[in-house]
Amino acid sequence: MSFKYCAPKIFINGHWYNGEHSESVSIVNPATARTLDRLQLASPIQIDQALQAAQLGFDIWRKIPAFERCARLEKGVIRLRQNIESIAHLLTLEQGKPLAESRAECSMAADLIKWYAEEARRTYGRFVPARLPNSSMQVHKLPIGPVAAFSPWNFPLVLSARKIGGALAAGCSIILKGAEETPASVAAMVACFEEEISPGALQLLFGVPAELSEQLIFSPVIRKVSFTGSVPVGRHLAQLATQKLKRITLELGGHAPVIVCADADIEKTVNMMVTHKFRNAGQACLAPTRFFVDKKIESDFTDAFIEASLKLVVGDGIKSSSQMGPLANVRRVASVADLIERSVRAGAKMHQGLAPAGGFFAPATVLTQVQPDMPIMQEEPFGPVATITPYGDLHEAITLANRCPYGLAGYLFTDSARNIHHVTQELQVGSLAINGMGVSVPEAPFGGVKDSGFGSESGIEGMEAFLDTKFVHHCM
Repeated sequence: MSFKYCAPKIFINGHWYNGEHSESVSIVNPATARTLDRLQLASPIQIDQALQAAQLGFDIWRKIPAFERCARLEKGVIRLRQNIESIAHLLTLEQGKPLAESRAECSMAADLIKWYAEEARRTYGRFVPARLPNSSMQVHKLPIGPVAAFSPWNFPLVLSARKIGGALAAGCSIILKGAEETPASVAAMVACFEEEISPGALQLLFGVPAELSEQLIFSPVIRKVSFTGSVPVGRHLAQLATQKLKRITLELGGHAPVIVCADADIEKTVNMMVTHKFRNAGQACLAPTRFFVDKKIESDFTDAFIEASLKLVVGDGIKSSSQMGPLANVRRVASVADLIERSVRAGAKMHQGLAPAGGFFAPATVLTQVQPDMPIMQEEPFGPVATITPYGDLHEAITLANRCPYGLAGYLFTDSARNIHHVTQELQVGSLAINGMGVSVPEAPFGGVKDSGFGSESGIEGMEAFLDTKFVHHCM
């Protein structure tokens, strides 16, 4: 089966249009460094049209009963599942990850929207005992209004689905600004819902990022901002939103610590963490990166981890033999290489696998003999790089882990109830997986602390982010 790549149009008020901006961008296959197509961007006039449509779409969509919103979203989910193969191929061509990972991402996006759809029927208010006779006190949950959502290129389907599912299930309209590097897969996902959603309730734009984000956030139409991406951009958007008193959710970077205790199953831990670390070539904010290993098992763990990492087959994600694809763009290649080089100059020892020539490939890399103040321990690599550091006791491991400014996800491997309790209480992260890697599921909140942002997506907390709370005191 052959899949032809074509840059998508933008989606405004229920119709697909060519972008009318004077600028366009190249969409590049990171496995070959060849241009797939050129993406026409939305003009300021088209952004205004999307904003006007979002207001009208909200006025209609919010009045649709939650039971019907759920049913409509679930029809779109069925269509999304039916198109997994074609969407996964688009994603691999424009983003680089192996096809198996692209299929899994598309399936997870469907799971997310389905969960939010079901949650639409469980958006409960409550009755409060009345203070006066012949009166009632009620708490109502109401959709906050039109949403501006910004999604990145590393997991464009999953990260967009969190925003689309939450906003639409809550009764909001949403303008999604997709990543210009990975537009076709997101557009194909949006298309699965266009028949079921009121015009203007769901819209998709691609544009000049600074222009588009400022125009959306400064518009009085937008009442909620949701952003997933880097810390510097998150800070900038938060400042814009603050100027207009817009509610904002930020899911930013991560540099996840992994604490491996002496009683951990080394083989199981290595197999699980190598797979998780190098998924999407390490371009994941929740990727396990800083491994803190008890000195009693550090030698055996390090040997096993390095051996497994360097055996990974790196190649074009379209090929079934590839276990790790390329980095998404040439900027990532330079950034990862620079971080490794600076850390090696500072004294780290490098263990590196092989990567093919051409494209934006980077080898799996493990750094040992690292010190807490080295660049690799403070800066998010967002690439296929892991570090291993021995520790003497659990307090030292937690202290080292918490020195990093990020606090998104963390991982712990132990069978000790005491260790589990201590790490659960003291490790500064928003999500913690113990003897596993599941830190992000649709039914539980996902968000970070410290520089990793604030607010949560997924779970009832993610739904709450799209709702206003109204107290009603009714005297008869």
